[in-house]
Order: sequence, then C-alpha cells, then structure tokens
Amino acid sequence: MDKKEIREIVKDKLINIAPDLREEITKNIAGQLFASKEWKEADTIGITVSGGFEWDTTSIIEKGWQEGKIITVPKCIPEVRRLDFYQLKNFNQLEQSFFNLREPHPQLSEKVKNEDIDLLIVPGLGFDRRGYRVGFGGGYYDRFLEDFPNKTISIFYSEQLFEHVPDESFDIPVQSLLTEKGSVKETDK
Repeated sequence: MDKKEIREIVKDKLINIAPDLREEITKNIAGQLFASKEWKEADTIGITVSGGFEWDTTSIIEKGWQEGKIITVPKCIPEVRRLDFYQLKNFNQLEQSFFNLREPHPQLSEKVKNEDIDLLIVPGLGFDRRGYRVGFGGGYYDRFLEDFPNKTISIFYSEQLFEHVPDESFDIPVQSLLTEKGSVKETDK
C-alpha cells in the first residue's frame, strides 16, 4: 500500500466516525497523553490546531495552559515549505490561512525557537510501530524534524496503525506513539 492509499483509507475512516465515538476516542487519546512521561516532563509543547476530520486538539491545548505549560503552534511558510512555531496564549491569536488551517497570526504571537520546544506532538494519518508516519503530503514536519533536538510523539486512533507504512530516506520516525489504548511502541531515534 502506498502513502496515497493510506491517506484515502484513513481520511474515509475518520470522516465516518460517529460523533459520540469520536468524542470518546478524543478524550481517551488526550488522557493517555496527559498520563505520559513525555507530557509530564515537558514545559513547552508544540502541537497543531486541529481542523476538519482531525482529532480535536482544543482540550490538549487548554490542559497545557491550565498546567502552566507554554503551548506553541505552527505556521506554515509555503514558499519554503517550513514550519515556524509561535506561542499560543489564547485562541484569538489564530487566523484562517491556506488550506483552511487555523494558524497563529505572527503580529499577535511570539515566535519560539525550535530547540525551546521540549515535546513536539507530530500529526499524521497513518503510522507503523517503527514510528514512521504518513502525513498530509506537504513534507513540512519531516523538514522540521531534520534538526529538531527534543522529544517527539504522535497521538492517534488505534485504527490508524498499519503493519507498515512506506518510508523514504527523508522520512524521520517519531520517538513515541500513543493511541487511545496506550503506548504502541517507543521507537529509538
């Protein structure tokens, strides 16, 4: 199965989850994250602001604020396919951007150095136990991860786990994987 097929399978699966099941899975995924060593040890967390069929990250962002963590969210720079992270103190700092993403407005937010992010929550559509992932196809996170020095984790629904996802030379595996059922496997980096 190639990356395009995995994207289509997972998108279809996620779009068709009943709202009550989606809410339960989201709550369980977040609970697993909050109980993790990675979350507990991190002071500064990088996370995307979810949209569409993605797992809702609002409660994770809010829990981080409640715990006094610094929450950073990415802004895509499409001209160079780069991610810049900005501190998010409230949702009013967000603006609609390309592909209908909600991203930080640079004039309303403070940019954060990559190395200051203790834990990066890396999004994706499909994952395997080695830590490889199929993202949304832009390569933004793989570029970001090339020289990211700190911890990485992906959180997702167990139905997004595949026996194997294709990996290429530029793909960088995520260190830890968590589903609504718990840790799938901690990978080596």
